[in-house]
Amino acid sequence: MLYKILRQLLFILNPETSHNVAIWCIKKLFLIPGVNRVLSSCYCLNDKRLERELFGMKFKNPVGLAAGFDKNAHFFNEFSSFGFGFIEVGTITPLGQLGNDKPRLFRLKKDKALINRMGFNNEGVDVIAQRLKKRHANIVLGGNIGKNKLTPNEVASSDYKKCFEKIAPYVDYLVLNISSPNTPGLVELQNRDDLTILLNDVQSLNKKKYNKPILIKISPDLNFSQIDQIIDLVYKFEISGIIATNTSSRRNNLKTNKTNITKIGPGGLSGQPIFLRSQKVVEYIHKKTSGKIPIIAVGGISTTSDAIKMFNSGASLIQIYTAFIYEGPSFVRRINKKLLSI
Repeated sequence: MLYKILRQLLFILNPETSHNVAIWCIKKLFLIPGVNRVLSSCYCLNDKRLERELFGMKFKNPVGLAAGFDKNAHFFNEFSSFGFGFIEVGTITPLGQLGNDKPRLFRLKKDKALINRMGFNNEGVDVIAQRLKKRHANIVLGGNIGKNKLTPNEVASSDYKKCFEKIAPYVDYLVLNISSPNTPGLVELQNRDDLTILLNDVQSLNKKKYNKPILIKISPDLNFSQIDQIIDLVYKFEISGIIATNTSSRRNNLKTNKTNITKIGPGGLSGQPIFLRSQKVVEYIHKKTSGKIPIIAVGGISTTSDAIKMFNSGASLIQIYTAFIYEGPSFVRRINKKLLSI
């Protein structure tokens, strides 16, 4: 009930402003002694039955916060008190960049969805690495990395390697974001030739110095033939897993007026409308690989039933983003309670 009231107040503001206001308030709240313990007691559900072993590490529970929420690693320590089993920061690029012009984040309330064209706005890997050094939360932490907007795809691997080297010492796993629709040409890195170069270069660096789990994040807009090519490369370069899926460039399954959608323009759709497609991608990868490639499912998980369906489709872990905005932090605990009840 309290979150519903807070959400109504925040939804008066435009989405990007409300996000920044909410984060500022949370940061200030955690300056009060004892708040961490109080929130942990409210939202964290500690039960060994929820634990998962994956990538050579232990997750307290299988529900994570997806990349994009904490782009600059400002509040991952604080957010560990909201019951997540893991948190992914980023997307991080070598150089800081402002991202696309505002407005660039839009709510579709009827659909419990968002459209964003943020464009990898972040402060750059050097600044973010300094924050990651101050990690104290006892939680699995992932780092999501990408290329700068002006970096041609032909040399994209150099951007990924720069980010990899600077944050690998401070995170538990790394994700190559090759599927955001909001950086020109980025999704082309999912093509066989471009992805071969990227995975070869990054994994060579990783094996020489770090031996960290590497995952790739793919688009829901890929067809199954394209996914087959990616699976082949995941095997070839010993990639640890796949995150399925990113936001969608398509506008399927929407209740929002088409005129309003047209006014919003391009961007990645997240939330409830992309659930069925994301689930199909997860299910396809799981069946195609006989469950040999771990999958982190993300995309449209809006109810506890959605979460269970993703696990039943083959996900090892799940992540939420848009549902955290619409449902609030109690959503994580509700999913974990549902898992314990079945």
